[in-house]
Amino acid sequence: MTNQEPSWGTPPPPGSPHQPAPPPPAGYPVQTPRVNGLAIAGMVLGIVWLYWIGSVLALVFGFIAKRQIDESGGWQTGRGMAIAAIVLGFVGVGFFVLWIVVLIAVVSTDDPYSLGSLLSPI
Repeated sequence: MTNQEPSWGTPPPPGSPHQPAPPPPAGYPVQTPRVNGLAIAGMVLGIVWLYWIGSVLALVFGFIAKRQIDESGGWQTGRGMAIAAIVLGFVGVGFFVLWIVVLIAVVSTDDPYSLGSLLSPI
């Protein structure tokens, strides 16, 4: 019997092919860019509209998300979704304004069931 320590308990010598990889440097956590939640919410609200209130909220969330993404220094993504929310919000608000104009025009005519009077010259 020998007084030699078992080889499985000792670390391999330096330069050995079985040496473990060094740990990452302390103080540098590994972070991946995250999608901005307001960009997602704004795009969903722009698609759904929710009786045009969603369009207004899509505009608000889209502009806030775009600003947050631009100021994040690359740690947030979703700029395309924020822009889509802004575009969809403007489209929804535009349709709402058009609907109000048509509604006012129909109510102000003598015959509310006829749209022909809207198209004829005064």
